[in-house]
Amino acid sequence: MSASQPRQTADAAPTLLVKIFGKDRPGITAGLFDTLAAYSLDVIDIEQVVTRGRIVLCALVTSPEAGGAEGELRATVHSWAESLKLQAEIISGTGDNRPRGSGRSHVTVLGHPLSAESTAAIAARITATGGNIDRIFRLAKYPVTAVEFAVSGTETEPLRTALATEAAEIGVDVAVVSAGLHHRAQRLVVMDVDSTLIQDEVIELFAAHAGCEEQVAEVTARAMAGELDFEQSLHARVALLAGLDASVVDKVRAEVRLTPGARTLIRTLKRLGYQVGVVSGGFTQVTDGLKDQLGLDFASANTLEIVDGKLTGRVVGEIVDRAGKARLLRRFAAEAGVPLSQTVAIGDGANDLDMLNAAGLGVAFNAKPVVRRAAHTAVNVPFLDTVLYLLGITREEVEEVEEVEATEPAESG
Repeated sequence: MSASQPRQTADAAPTLLVKIFGKDRPGITAGLFDTLAAYSLDVIDIEQVVTRGRIVLCALVTSPEAGGAEGELRATVHSWAESLKLQAEIISGTGDNRPRGSGRSHVTVLGHPLSAESTAAIAARITATGGNIDRIFRLAKYPVTAVEFAVSGTETEPLRTALATEAAEIGVDVAVVSAGLHHRAQRLVVMDVDSTLIQDEVIELFAAHAGCEEQVAEVTARAMAGELDFEQSLHARVALLAGLDASVVDKVRAEVRLTPGARTLIRTLKRLGYQVGVVSGGFTQVTDGLKDQLGLDFASANTLEIVDGKLTGRVVGEIVDRAGKARLLRRFAAEAGVPLSQTVAIGDGANDLDMLNAAGLGVAFNAKPVVRRAAHTAVNVPFLDTVLYLLGITREEVEEVEEVEATEPAESG
């Protein structure tokens, strides 16, 4: 056939949509395609979902070319389905699925629990922005319910803005990221330490040993809420620690409590090839230990000055403040060889905002209101490993990592 001769396009070619419903069991997919194979069909698309032991299997195939073969195919498929106590539906049509609209995003919704009302509100808001839901996939059922929507037809940024507003109103957490090859590419994850990676504010642990915990806690709260300049508040709080014996460092390290899910988050990310770092307005005397303990790739924080075995009430070196955290994120990304667009930052306080906004995805974790409003997305459940679901990582993948870790011998030393 020459290029100038007309030909039937793929979009106009007759096709059959074969749908199978019923109780799931091994061999259904193979059995259906064994049945269809007798008619020399081409497979155009397949979709299969199993929910609570019930299967929905859809196969889009070309129509048989031989005259009368379609009727025979229908009878054969229905007979095969009935033999397995399944239902079959076969719909004639033309062509493939309609092309997806431009602008594609992954929308992850976390609920604890995820109600039908919340799901309806999210779906309606996606539609209102001009988006179409192409596919829905459950990522996790515990400790939260996490589902991912594949959306097309609207750009990521306006969709993110619209869903952030909706999520705040209905009390679920929603993350919107652009679809594409980078969605599951190697990334760098950088997180804050105090009240993010750990449950504590390290300076308050030091202050408890100095007898000035209430004074320090008040200043810390005002700084994290954005009411005070961080560097000034840091110097003011550290000055209250002057004279403490350096042996208190070991005591504070022992008192630090990891946030629930922190180990799982880091272990899973590392197993999947991610690089992980921390930046902190706290102190290297603690973060260096966390780096070793958790196998982190990067760590940076302020350093308490110690002279003659005593804390002097001063910090030395570069101050890690709001701007410093964003600067360190960029530095870590350059060292890791990861584009800034593929970085993830996690934090809870006002001094994390520059870092959250600089990252490809900024996650406010149980954060202050000013941070929740400014971040790309917010997580408001107490489990740090739920951030994995925002990256498209399933609970099954997390559990697989846990099983591997449990069977490997512990490293000595």
